[in-house]
Amino acid sequence: MNGILPLWKPKGMTSHDCVARVRRLFQLKKVGHTGTLDPEAEGVLPICIGHATKMTPFLTDTDKTYITEVTLGTATETEDSYGRTVEKKSVSKSPSQQEIENVLQLFCGNITQIAPMYSAVKVNGKKLYEYARDHESVQRPERQAVIHQLDMLETRQHANRFWLKVVCSKGTYIRTLCVDIGEKLGYPAHMSALYRTGTGTILQENTVTFQDIEEAVKLNEQKQLLLPISSCLAHMPRTTVDEQTQKRVYHGQKLTKPAQLPESGPFLVMFNEQVIALYEIDQKNSHMIKPLRVFHDD
Repeated sequence: MNGILPLWKPKGMTSHDCVARVRRLFQLKKVGHTGTLDPEAEGVLPICIGHATKMTPFLTDTDKTYITEVTLGTATETEDSYGRTVEKKSVSKSPSQQEIENVLQLFCGNITQIAPMYSAVKVNGKKLYEYARDHESVQRPERQAVIHQLDMLETRQHANRFWLKVVCSKGTYIRTLCVDIGEKLGYPAHMSALYRTGTGTILQENTVTFQDIEEAVKLNEQKQLLLPISSCLAHMPRTTVDEQTQKRVYHGQKLTKPAQLPESGPFLVMFNEQVIALYEIDQKNSHMIKPLRVFHDD
């Protein structure tokens, strides 16, 4: 089996837990995910099966869509609702919807974020959360992110909470975004809920649950749950080859560069609407392309 399993990750499981469970259910070794999702968050977590694991670096390079709740008045060490409270301030005057929307505009486009202490980013070979647990201070690295869309969705009964829809580049820290928005509003804040509703072209309505997977396995229909690799790589350029060229691709041969391809960057090679390889321009001869990955069966 080769393809993408569009899993809806349940709350309380790590991304690694999900991969391990899928590996057991599918009885396969070649299983991997395309980017972690916080254990206490739920949402879209594409799982690579078979040949798709070779495409993981390219599947992660997609925009993400989140629904998140911001709570004003309390800051935590983890920037979410599960960490120890480190700052409190009474929300005596709740910001108006217009005030919130004005602040949201400040975060649209290119932004710079500082990695949270409770994250897996490594500094000098050690993960930040390991420094945090050892009560060691360290200079945290900055990361560039792009916020394509940032909208306030609704207000709830609690005046100090509001919901946001965020469409952003990969690697964006939603927890940090919530904290920074709260700071601009004049309050300590944290992320109190998180749902990832989209990863690239995979949306919430495309996903399956572990219950769906278990039922499909009982009927030996788990292959029907998989999306084709190409459907999750719409952001990548591609070229289609004929049957004769397909054989050359399967032998790992270089090809003449098609006229419509970009000057740089990897691209897909398709045959009969299936991804059969990933090629790149040959640095020694810009008129030729060479294989990075070939996906034929042994």
